[in-house]
Amino acid sequence: MSAVFVRRLRLAAALVLLLYLTLHFTNHALGLVSLDAMASGRWWFLALWRSALGTLALYGAITVHGVLALWLLYDRRSLRMPRWEAVQYAVGLALPALLVVHVVSTRIAWWRFGADDPYPRIVLALWMLSPEFGARQALTLVLAWLHAAIGVHYWLRFRPWYPRAAPWLFTVALLLPTLALLGFVAAGRDVSALARTPGWTEAMLRAAHAPGPAEAAQLLAIRRGFLHAYLVALVGVFVARGLRRLVERRGSIRITYPNGRVVIAPGGFTILDASRLGGVPHASVCGGRGRCSTCRVRIPSGLEHLAPPSEAERRVLARVGAAPDVRLACQTRPTREVSVEPLLAPSVAPAEAFGTDVRQGREQELAVLFADLRGFTRMAENKLPYDVVFVLNRYFEAVGTAITRSGGVTNQFTGDGVMALFGIDSGPAAGSRQALAAARAMVDAVSALSAELATDLGTALRIGIGIHTGPAVVGRMGWGESFYLTAVGDTVHVAARLEQATKDYSAELVVSEAVARHAALDLSRFPAHDLTVRNRAGQITVRVIHRASALPTI
Repeated sequence: MSAVFVRRLRLAAALVLLLYLTLHFTNHALGLVSLDAMASGRWWFLALWRSALGTLALYGAITVHGVLALWLLYDRRSLRMPRWEAVQYAVGLALPALLVVHVVSTRIAWWRFGADDPYPRIVLALWMLSPEFGARQALTLVLAWLHAAIGVHYWLRFRPWYPRAAPWLFTVALLLPTLALLGFVAAGRDVSALARTPGWTEAMLRAAHAPGPAEAAQLLAIRRGFLHAYLVALVGVFVARGLRRLVERRGSIRITYPNGRVVIAPGGFTILDASRLGGVPHASVCGGRGRCSTCRVRIPSGLEHLAPPSEAERRVLARVGAAPDVRLACQTRPTREVSVEPLLAPSVAPAEAFGTDVRQGREQELAVLFADLRGFTRMAENKLPYDVVFVLNRYFEAVGTAITRSGGVTNQFTGDGVMALFGIDSGPAAGSRQALAAARAMVDAVSALSAELATDLGTALRIGIGIHTGPAVVGRMGWGESFYLTAVGDTVHVAARLEQATKDYSAELVVSEAVARHAALDLSRFPAHDLTVRNRAGQITVRVIHRASALPTI
C-alpha cells in the first residue's frame, strides 16, 4: 500500500468516526433537556447508523481505522516520537478495550438477541446498577474525543485559514463533550427518580427486552473473545517488529550528521527514524507523515544511492523550491552510507512548515521598506533607560501593527529602525501597494503616539521611510534556533539608502520609481530626483513625498 493511499483511507475512516462521535455526544447533551428529548434524538441517530448504509460506513470505518493503526504501528521503525503523537497512539490503542463493553451491551445485544437499548436502560445500568462502569464510560468518552481532537488539530494546522478558525474549533471541542457529560448526569438523576416508582424498572427492562442471565453470559463471552483477539493482535505487532529488527540489523546503515555524529540505523529506517533512534534533534512538524517540509535535509554524499522520491515527496519539495540534493527525511530510506544536513532548526512552528528553504532561499521580486525615528538618539540622552525602552516598545507596536495590517512582514527591529517585506506571497505589484499603504499608516500611528506621549517626550516623534521594489533573495536565515525570515541583496541596500535620504530631503517618505511602476500609481506630482547609492553603479530615480498623507488613495 502506498503511503498516500493509506493516509487518505485512514482519514476517510477517521472522519466517519468523528461524525458518529459528534452526533452521539449531541444526543447525550439532550439529557439536559429531558429523557424524552434524548429519545427523540436517538430515533434519528439510529435511523442513520443502524441503516444498512450507516452500518456499513460505521463498522467499515472502525475496521479500517483499527487495522491501519496496527499496520502503522508495525510499519514505523522507531517508537521515539513527539509527545502529542505518543499520547494519540496510547489513547487510540486503549480505546478498543474501553469501548468493547458498551458496544457489546448495546449494538451486539440488539443484533444477536433483539435487545433494545433506550437511554433509560443504559443510564440505569451505568448510573445506578454499575456506577464503576459509568465512570469508565465517562472516561472513555473523554479519551475518544481527545484522540479525535488531536487528530483534527494535526490534520488541519497547515491550512492557511486554521489559525483564524482554531479558537472556534477549540470552543466546540471543549463544549461538546462537556455538554454530553452534563446530559448524562442529568439523565442519571431523572432515571434515579423514575426508579423509585414501584414496578418502573421491571416494566422498562421488559419493554426493552433486556438480556437475561443466559444471554448476558454469551455477551460476556463475546466481549472476552474480542479482548483476547485484540491482545493477540497487539502482541503480534510487537513480535513482528522485533523479528523485523533482527533481520534488518544485518543490513545496518551509517548516517553521518554535520557535527560529526554518526547513527547506525537498521536497514529500512527513514532518515527521520534514524535521527529519533540516535536522539538527534530533528524538526518534524507533521510527525513524519510527509505533510510538511520541515524535516527536509540536504544530502552532501550518498545521494546517488537513494531511491528517487515518490510523487508525494516530489510535490512537497517542489512547493518549497528545494534543490535536487534535498530530500524529506521522513520519506527517504537509505540503503547505503549517507551524509545528511538538516535544513531547519529542531523547533519549527506549523505556520513555517512550507517555508522557504533556510540555507538556499529563493530569489523573487518584492517591496522592501525601511523606517527610522528622527532624532531619537538625542531625545533618549535625557531619558532613563526604562523610559527609552517603554517608548521604543510603544513605537514598535504602532509601526508593527501598521505593517502587518497592510499585509507586510516585520523582520528586523534594530535600535529605532524597522525593516519590513511586502509581496512575499502576493508578488511585487500587490507588495508595492501594500508598502505604500503601510507607510501612510505608520506615519499616522507615530503621530498618534507622539500626541499621546507629548507631555513626556518634549519633542514630537517623526519618522522617515524608504521603499524600493526589486529582486532579492528571501529565506529563513540565522544560526541555531535563531532563524527568521529576511531578505538580502541590492534591493534591500537601496531601500535602506532611500530611508537615509529622507533626512536629506526633510521628507517623511522617499520611494523609487520602481515602486510607483509596480503599484500602477501616478506619483508624477511629487518631486523627482536622481539618487546615487554607494557601492552601486549608476543612479536611481526617486520620488520625494514630504507628507505621506499626500499619497493618492491606493
